[in-house]
Amino acid sequence: MSNWRPAFFPRHPRSSRSGPRRTSPPRLLIESFLVLITIGTCLLKTPWATHVPVTWLEAAFTATSAVTVTGLVVVDTGSQFTVFGQVVILSLIQLGGLGLMTFAVLTAVALGFRLGLKQQLFAQEALNEISIKTTRKAGASIAAFALISEAIGLLILAGFFVPEKGWGDGLYHALFYSISAFNNAGFALSSSSLMSYVSSPGITLTVSALFIVGGLGYIVVKEVVEKRSFSALSVYSKLILVTTVILNLAATAIFLLLEYGNPNTLGALGGWGDKLLAAWFQSTTPRTAGFNTLDISALTSGTCVMFLLLMFIGGAPNSTSSGIKLSTFVILIAATRSFLRGNLHATLFKRSLTQEAVIKALAITTIAMATIFLGVFGLAITMRTGFLDLAFEVVSAFGTVGLSRGTTGELGAPGQIIIMVVMVVGRVGPLTLGYILTMRRKLHVRYAKTEFPVG
Repeated sequence: MSNWRPAFFPRHPRSSRSGPRRTSPPRLLIESFLVLITIGTCLLKTPWATHVPVTWLEAAFTATSAVTVTGLVVVDTGSQFTVFGQVVILSLIQLGGLGLMTFAVLTAVALGFRLGLKQQLFAQEALNEISIKTTRKAGASIAAFALISEAIGLLILAGFFVPEKGWGDGLYHALFYSISAFNNAGFALSSSSLMSYVSSPGITLTVSALFIVGGLGYIVVKEVVEKRSFSALSVYSKLILVTTVILNLAATAIFLLLEYGNPNTLGALGGWGDKLLAAWFQSTTPRTAGFNTLDISALTSGTCVMFLLLMFIGGAPNSTSSGIKLSTFVILIAATRSFLRGNLHATLFKRSLTQEAVIKALAITTIAMATIFLGVFGLAITMRTGFLDLAFEVVSAFGTVGLSRGTTGELGAPGQIIIMVVMVVGRVGPLTLGYILTMRRKLHVRYAKTEFPVG
């Protein structure tokens, strides 16, 4: 009987050269995620994972939400799952946040396997690396970056949770929220998320720092630590940092303006400091994590529309967040600005963008919008809920954010399946999905140019 090994593990150098059928790296990436979701579903369905038995669909929805680091739940994590079930969820979050290939590469290297070209291409796709030669180093760097960040978060959060809950529960809460926050998962041990800590700067600022760092990605953080000068940073890192600061500050200011007088959100808080803290936390979560310190269903319609944009944009490439990504959003803005100015080439920080980058950004955005439209259309057929709530749910699932206006708990079986598909598509990336569906090939024939009316 032949030895079984996951598709993403390379063969041992002494094994036969004959291997499985050729499969593209993006497809291997999706298959690995689906395998992890299947394993998680089976574990969460076991009797020792829950206090009350859950259905297969509920277990699959929870596993999918954990692997895609989304945070949408149909079963309350803190009350329905046992410690074993919560540890399973936490493990799925960690594996899904870092990417299966990170662990596969490290395990393969540790066991003495040699990475073949196909496995290196798979790693390159999973880690979004430009050079195949840097794949091994990137895998180790991501793992170290994540573990160090989570360890720091654990120590800081333990200083607040331990005095409140004791050593056992306090350390467990600190560990859970540290991993969930860094991986931008949004899973919480309370049905109200972090609403009870809305006025606790120690916890909310630590959690927000974790998911912002996770949303920046290890490449940006590594450059900042090594170069320590903004002018010395690459154009990519400058773009991510500047855009992150602008979006976070602008979102906080708009959130304060729209929610300041809302008696069900900021209006219910006492001092200006508490309002500012709550506004900062709640306006930075939509692009990355699904934690909330305020009631999302009580937000004004204007704030929800702003959240739709933030969830759609997401975080940085090579990070634990999803969405179309900050770089895609900025490239679209730069291309539009250049067109309006009559320039043929889009520029950023005095550098010209390649046509491939612009087309890639357009493809990602088009596939993302198509996915969201189909998701909203599907939910509209199966549910009788307001359009804003449906759109909020689908965009949150696509951006793997995890915020909800209460629609998740009302999802029937068809609705849960739709959201599961949207979460997976949002996690693996619209362009990866497009690659699998079209298997793009280089066109060696040039056709005569023609003009089409646009706009």
